[in-house]
Amino acid sequence: MQYHFIIDDASTGLRLDVFLATQLESLSRSQVRLAVNNGLATSDGQTLKPSSRLHSGQQISFATPPPLPTGPLGEDIELDILFEDEHLVVVNKPPGMVVHPSTGHWDGTLASALVYRFRQLSDSGGSHRPGIIHRLDRDTSGCIVVAKTNPAHANVASQFADRTVKKAYLAVVTGNPDRDRDFINKPIGRHPRRREQMAIRSGHTTSREAISFYEVLERYGPFSLVRITPKTGRTHQIRVHLAHIGHPVACDSIYGGTATLDAMGLGVVKEAASTNVVIDRQALHAESLAFTHPTTGETVTFRAPLPEDMQRLIAILGQ
Repeated sequence: MQYHFIIDDASTGLRLDVFLATQLESLSRSQVRLAVNNGLATSDGQTLKPSSRLHSGQQISFATPPPLPTGPLGEDIELDILFEDEHLVVVNKPPGMVVHPSTGHWDGTLASALVYRFRQLSDSGGSHRPGIIHRLDRDTSGCIVVAKTNPAHANVASQFADRTVKKAYLAVVTGNPDRDRDFINKPIGRHPRRREQMAIRSGHTTSREAISFYEVLERYGPFSLVRITPKTGRTHQIRVHLAHIGHPVACDSIYGGTATLDAMGLGVVKEAASTNVVIDRQALHAESLAFTHPTTGETVTFRAPLPEDMQRLIAILGQ
């Protein structure tokens, strides 16, 4: 909606965002400030700033920002469907795809692709998470199960909660673990200083039990290929646990310190645009997922093939 104001003497000297917030009770000052920063307030054809001071007789035009969507908009994005029936869909999520909309990631999500492709999805997880039962990190590829109906959603979600879903991941890690296989049983909570990170942390309100089992499949000198079967499903669990034992996932910029590996001896390069880049995201893949089908009662197992970047990395390491 478009609004037009003529500033009177009583409003002279006020900041623009303060004035608009008092005139438009449906918008908070922060919402007004964001709209003004996006160029929605003008005077004499010139865009204004939230801090602009008003003067008597000034004419202000302001367009209210469009409402946020109640759910993801469907987008025609290709999906690798591993399985589909009238109850469930299992997708091989590509690296780089966010699972559901969040701040800064409204487009190009798995949820948007699902809405475009399927007429019916469960709404148990809320309007922004149609069909989404669990999630994978943006740069982690592999198996993810989606519910078409609310009963199927509730059934599979309860299996995740009861820890009966069997998950297996493949990861290329830095260094060589000193054991061929082992359990990592360390609680995980929010990082005390970095909001986007998790950390090994006990005795905090955010701390939760976290258990992972790993086994080394191949050793490649400075790198190793491992399979991880997490018992719990904490945020960033595998990445935090592997970093904790001194073998972070290769190219994990948050927990490993490096973001890109190149083909020249797999040394670290700074620019992902380099023609020698082998992989520029965490080398972590959700290899398989097994659970009880919500209607047949049978155990179903799904496997996602390795994406090209991890295939390329492993092939080079194998040489």
